[in-house]
Amino acid sequence: MSSQKERMLAGEPYLAEDPELAADRARAELLSERFNTCPAGNPGERQTVLRELLGFLGEDAEIRAPLYVDYGYRISIGARTFVNFGATFLDVAKINIGADVQIGPGVQLLTPTHPLDPAQRRAKWEAGEPITIGDNAWLSGGVIVCPGVRIGENAVVGAGSVVTKDLPANVLAVGNPARIIREL
Repeated sequence: MSSQKERMLAGEPYLAEDPELAADRARAELLSERFNTCPAGNPGERQTVLRELLGFLGEDAEIRAPLYVDYGYRISIGARTFVNFGATFLDVAKINIGADVQIGPGVQLLTPTHPLDPAQRRAKWEAGEPITIGDNAWLSGGVIVCPGVRIGENAVVGAGSVVTKDLPANVLAVGNPARIIREL
């Protein structure tokens, strides 16, 4: 029988209130708090905390506080990527962000899913679907990316857009739901 954490890592439905997962979230909360309150004049300490919190942090990647995560260790951020203030990365499934990505303030990458069946929701079952952001993409301020979405390299998503479906490389998408308005 699989543990709830093993189920989550495998992309299967799981119970988030499991003690092992609660401990992982508590670890992420403490590390996030350390990062979010670290003095601006101490970039070395910020990078050290991020490397402990995240699954991978590429060279010269920059993340501005505050940052909010569920677990942290399921997030991979490529080299030279910039994440502006107030990012929320809910990583019950993997979040892979490529190199040279620009992420505006208040962007949300949301991997959790919840059952449509009310009894299953009441019983606290959930799951997750991974999010992938390709190299050199730009997510403008306030963008929300829904579970299971892949955004191709060089794609640009306009401010406030809600991305519910995959976007190919080299497109500009805007709106709620985000729709492609032209190729780049």
